[in-house]
Amino acid sequence: MVEFKIVVNDTKDGKAHNVQISGHHANSLIGKKIGDEVDGIFISLPGYKLEITGGTDKNGFTMRRDFPGVGRRKLLLSKGLGFNSKEKGLRKKKSVRGNTINQDVVQINMKVVKYSSKPIDKLLTVEKKNEVDKKEEVEKKEEEEQ
Repeated sequence: MVEFKIVVNDTKDGKAHNVQISGHHANSLIGKKIGDEVDGIFISLPGYKLEITGGTDKNGFTMRRDFPGVGRRKLLLSKGLGFNSKEKGLRKKKSVRGNTINQDVVQINMKVVKYSSKPIDKLLTVEKKNEVDKKEEVEKKEEEEQ
């Protein structure tokens, strides 16, 4: 089963929110590219539109917008994401991941493009409370069975 950590950047408030998704919501993100817009319903944010801005794979290598595909390669970089040059004209080979999301990606970065009437904080706190309640119910059932 695929599981992603989503970091949603709220550009109005300047806050970032962490959301974990799995199951069919996570599967719907596979094949999307950096720059694509996604409906917020996949991330428990109904009414919102989100844009994929980047991410990292299971080994921590960043995704680059200008490198197509899902694979990881060593590219000769002079500037940009994945390499910060300390000297003018310095170039170096660095491993980076392509711009398409697959099952090796662990973290996906997104920013809000279209807002809903409900604030993100309230939608995400309700989701967390529901998860805690479900866990408590499962623990009570296990105790009753014993």
